Amino acid sequence: MKILAVESSGLTASAAVIEDDLLKTEFTVSNKLTHSETLLPMIRQMLDISGIDKHSLDAIAISAGPGSFTGLRIGAATAKGLALALNIPIICVSALEAMGCGLSVLSDGVICPVMDARRGQVYSAAFRGGACVIEEGARDIREFLGGLRGLGDAEDTEFVFLGDGVPVNSDIIAGELDRDVVFAGAEYNRQRAASVGTVAEVIYKKWLVDNSLTAEHVRTAGADSITCFNDRVMNSDSFAPKYLRKTQAERELAAGLLEDPGLHSLKKLRAENGNGSE
Repeated sequence: MKILAVESSGLTASAAVIEDDLLKTEFTVSNKLTHSETLLPMIRQMLDISGIDKHSLDAIAISAGPGSFTGLRIGAATAKGLALALNIPIICVSALEAMGCGLSVLSDGVICPVMDARRGQVYSAAFRGGACVIEEGARDIREFLGGLRGLGDAEDTEFVFLGDGVPVNSDIIAGELDRDVVFAGAEYNRQRAASVGTVAEVIYKKWLVDNSLTAEHVRTAGADSITCFNDRVMNSDSFAPKYLRKTQAERELAAGLLEDPGLHSLKKLRAENGNGSE
């Protein structure tokens, strides 16, 4: 089984190929270029250098969110386009799930991925032993820490924090938790396509078993012939990014700070036709 994983939910652009529990190749870049400039060239170069034929891929794994609205849309467009062209499924993975489960095998403590959601909030969740113990959400960092206090069932319970929301909140985190706090190192503290692919492989294997299918059958028959997809494994038409809150434009529109674009167009049309009445 060969899965191409794509991660673009934050500042980091990352792509990887996972084959039968082995990380075959991974490209990860954190720079000021937009994902629209880096993601597709990165995938193409990664496949060329590693000698992997795109037609040998069984599925596309995508970090579906939460995260940057623009980054998620670029990643979604990339994954949907590739999956449609290759006629293979998309595997939907939460960015927080990928970050948290990747560290769960290295620590028996509570893994706390924290992404900077701005506007005084973080996207956060908590995992222990690979299981989610605090559901993902957009919340104030202190609200998240309050939930974590109930998980410290022993004085030596370790809390491991990672993600781009940690640097801006590290003083609050260290000051408000009365337990051991560990901040993950550089190799773990950002989103990685390898983690997305690892989680996706587990999801895809279970889906195949549950539906008495093989990866080879799905690849050769084509995703458009499959009728047993679910909310984690789907065809390209069904996938959409996962947003935990509304965009800034939607929030401003709801608050009356931004005029409805449809109404604005109607007013403009009426003005051009010499009829400014409502």
